[in-house]
Amino acid sequence: MEALLFNVDGGFLEGTVRGYKAGILTQSHYANLTQCENLEDFRTQLSATDYGNFLANEPLPISTATIADKATQILVDQFKYLRNNAVEPLSKFLDYITYAYMIDNVILLITGTLHERDTHELIERCHPLGVFESMPALCVASNVEELFQSVLVETPLAPYFRDCLSASDLDDLNIEIIRNTVYKAYLEDFYAYCGSLGGPTADVMQRILSFEADRRTVNITINSFNTELSKDERARLFPAIGRLFPEGNNQLAKADEIDQVRSVCENVGEYRQFFADAGSSSNGPNDEDSGILSQLEDRFFQTEVHLNKMAFLQQFQYGVFYAYMKLKEQEIRNITWIAECIAQNAKDRIQDFIPIF
Repeated sequence: MEALLFNVDGGFLEGTVRGYKAGILTQSHYANLTQCENLEDFRTQLSATDYGNFLANEPLPISTATIADKATQILVDQFKYLRNNAVEPLSKFLDYITYAYMIDNVILLITGTLHERDTHELIERCHPLGVFESMPALCVASNVEELFQSVLVETPLAPYFRDCLSASDLDDLNIEIIRNTVYKAYLEDFYAYCGSLGGPTADVMQRILSFEADRRTVNITINSFNTELSKDERARLFPAIGRLFPEGNNQLAKADEIDQVRSVCENVGEYRQFFADAGSSSNGPNDEDSGILSQLEDRFFQTEVHLNKMAFLQQFQYGVFYAYMKLKEQEIRNITWIAECIAQNAKDRIQDFIPIF
């Protein structure tokens, strides 16, 4: 039934985002970029892609931060065009995408306030997709209590903060615990909203969000080894969704070393390759552990790219909007990495990026 009526409100924008996706860099583009001798050549090669002359007015030498910022701005402009032309329920779905960036921005402002930094400077460092109309009001807050109240009143994130935290928590808790607590509430809410939409949107998005939840669960587990975080506190940070939930989450809450994490992940077929070729390790911090973690992060990104590419194989669903944003973010990470390797003359590591198409 959704296929019958989808194009009335969503057909034009779905066609638009599929057109955007056709401009994502391919293997041949990356082959040309990795052969550049300097960033001037890099800019020339990018100008032959859908990025066009986005760096034309930048003075030499171009910094890699400028390349990342300008590429991100193109993505932001595309997203704003989609959002401005969307109607319910797509408009709300696109708003949910921005909430993740809002969480990062609010956490950045809370961190700055705790350390008595100038919040006006921090706003310049905020991700543009997570900027909301009332953000300048947060700058007026002189302490964490005022900032917490402002977040509750001024932002769409109020339910996540109100239900999970109090103002006193912001002083007492580690900032990463706050971030993960709020993000857990956001993921569960987004998952439930996608389920309420039903049809192929629910199928595609719940698959992607389940992986995102599992990735966070595994990362929280590994990063909490040898810290003051208790196992009960660790368990409270795990999203109550995903392929690992509930049995895998219960086992990870009790895990003490990476080998235990590996055995839990091997219970899910798609996750078995995460620790493939990784040697055994103890729970002590060492070079082998850091190698496993680096490998794990790369495989998480590869799986994320795969799931987001699969989203484009189904029509009449909103998952393509989320998938495009994530694929484009990965592309920006790729070109920033290649530019950084060129700038530092580290050609031996220039191929260490995650190709998309």
